Amino acid sequence: MILLDGVSKTYPGDKVPALDNVSLHISPNEFVFIVGKSGAGKSTLTKMITKEERQDSGKIIVGGIDLDYVKRRHIPHYRRRLGVVFQDFKLLPKRTVYENVAFVLEIAGMSDKEIRNTVPKVLELVGLSEQSSKFPDQLSGGQVQRVSIARSVARQPKILIADEPTANLDQLTTKEIIELLQKINDFGTTLLVNTHDESIVNYLQKRVITMENGRIISDQKTHGLYRLNPEGEIQKPGARIEKLSTQPLQKPKPTAPKPIQKPAQKTVPKPTPKKPVTKPRAINDFTETTSKTPKYLDTSTKMPKMKTATRKPTPQRSRKVI
Repeated sequence: MILLDGVSKTYPGDKVPALDNVSLHISPNEFVFIVGKSGAGKSTLTKMITKEERQDSGKIIVGGIDLDYVKRRHIPHYRRRLGVVFQDFKLLPKRTVYENVAFVLEIAGMSDKEIRNTVPKVLELVGLSEQSSKFPDQLSGGQVQRVSIARSVARQPKILIADEPTANLDQLTTKEIIELLQKINDFGTTLLVNTHDESIVNYLQKRVITMENGRIISDQKTHGLYRLNPEGEIQKPGARIEKLSTQPLQKPKPTAPKPIQKPAQKTVPKPTPKKPVTKPRAINDFTETTSKTPKYLDTSTKMPKMKTATRKPTPQRSRKVI
């Protein structure tokens, strides 16, 4: 689909080349991230593919077309085969969402009937069917980016190039945009994304090409991760990579159930020794503390004697002998 063979480019006045002998092959339906610090050569590489710049040496073939043989007057026709999502959106401010998408199809030469059939489907794909009559200044940043993506895919290009598609977007909107790009890739479109966003690279884990000083220093073809440190240097294999700073962008992974923790045993306090039970005071002690002696405890008073009941013997009856 895309082939670069020994491509080099040096801008006038620069001592360091923007691209230095870059060789690269991207297959159809691939999703590729190009990462690197500013000035690494990412933008120059995409400009070579879109024919905005011409290489000093090397060969570039896109979709079977050798760009060396594409004449200047044929460049607009060649670019219609590509879809480009610009970082600054490039929407028409005085046209509605519907008209912005339809305008691209008008330039491509589609009939009014084809435009009426295509635009609603594209807006439904990007989730903007209800905002079709709004103007760009009435939309949020994420919705404006969706309009830009809708214009890029309206002609159903085989290759889509996105330059920082999630720049200046919040975490939730970033997740929605990257999932939209993944959906477009699932339809068979080859995606080439320039980004500094570590979270989306580690979220999708697609092919990751790392550039530095105009050269490709790393090409992770599967399960790629963002391995650049804050200084723009690539980390060694096995180095600890920071996890995503945003949880909404992480893919849900099956986790083993956490073991049930037993409740902490409460420490039972040791029983305190019981105080010795004091014997009840003797009668003399009690009587000493009282001002009056109770009548039933007064020893001077003679208690009447109780008669003891005596049981009389019962006479025995004689039994008659029959």
